[in-house]
Amino acid sequence: MAIENDSSVTEFILTGLTEKSELQLLLFVIFLVNFAATVVGNLSLMSLIFLNSNLQTPMYFFLFNLSFIDLCYSFVFTPKTLMSFVLEKNRISFTGCMTQLFFFCFFANCECDVLTVMAYDRYVAICQPLLYMVIMSPRRCSLMMFGSYLMGFVGAFVLTGCVIRLNFCDSNIINHYMCDIFPLFQLSCSSTYAKELVSSVVVSTVVIGSSIIILMIMIMSYALILFNIIQMSSGKGLSKAMSTCSSHIITVALFYGFGMLTHIKTSSNESVDQRKVFSVFCTFLLPLLNPFIYSLRNKDVKLAIRRTLMRLTVS
Repeated sequence: MAIENDSSVTEFILTGLTEKSELQLLLFVIFLVNFAATVVGNLSLMSLIFLNSNLQTPMYFFLFNLSFIDLCYSFVFTPKTLMSFVLEKNRISFTGCMTQLFFFCFFANCECDVLTVMAYDRYVAICQPLLYMVIMSPRRCSLMMFGSYLMGFVGAFVLTGCVIRLNFCDSNIINHYMCDIFPLFQLSCSSTYAKELVSSVVVSTVVIGSSIIILMIMIMSYALILFNIIQMSSGKGLSKAMSTCSSHIITVALFYGFGMLTHIKTSSNESVDQRKVFSVFCTFLLPLLNPFIYSLRNKDVKLAIRRTLMRLTVS
């Protein structure tokens, strides 16, 4: 896809999170620490899964890919955000802006798809445990991940294509800390109705479609869990079954909850600032929290950490 347009704007200026100079240094340190912790956390979880044979299962294969997506996701916008705290004007070229938008949409769409695949994986583990390894074969897992990345690419291609074809005439100041779809639509001096409609359809298909699938899978899974618990009359059984899905539920709730709050379209400046705050949770905190959510609540990961630390100590 050629990154060209007919507008007179060749670069944009990102306003960042705040214009208050007294907060710039503090925010720079906070976001730098967050970025370092995100990179270390996701790389550590990926290394644990790769190096420990007891984590070579479908569930951890998907978790490995989720950590990889979160890691790449954080590199898309964090460097420019850090620059906005130290530069008087944080400039980004038109090509750079479209590239950032593409990869932002790509990894966000991929995360939606991977969370959906992980929900299906947990459904099979709960509802058909004896056939789990047959149903979730390496070939099928690889195909599902390939499909997730392919759908992420197609969605990002369409969304970025809608923005590339816009005309930008006068203002080049984006009221955000990154190149996002709706702030760019607001800058355009050409009609955006058709492109906004296409973008809304794509986003709704990805977000609403995947969330409905996840919700249905969870309802079926927990219906079976409750049915079995009633038969077993065992509190221990309930605890074990709930632990199977609890980490995934927390991740899904945070990702979709803050994602929807971020993209509620409003016109007031106060609401735009609120969307920035919600966006921070999606783009900075969730990639940091995901490795801890899955590791701190997971006995297999804790065991793998202990084994890895023992091997490093002995060597």
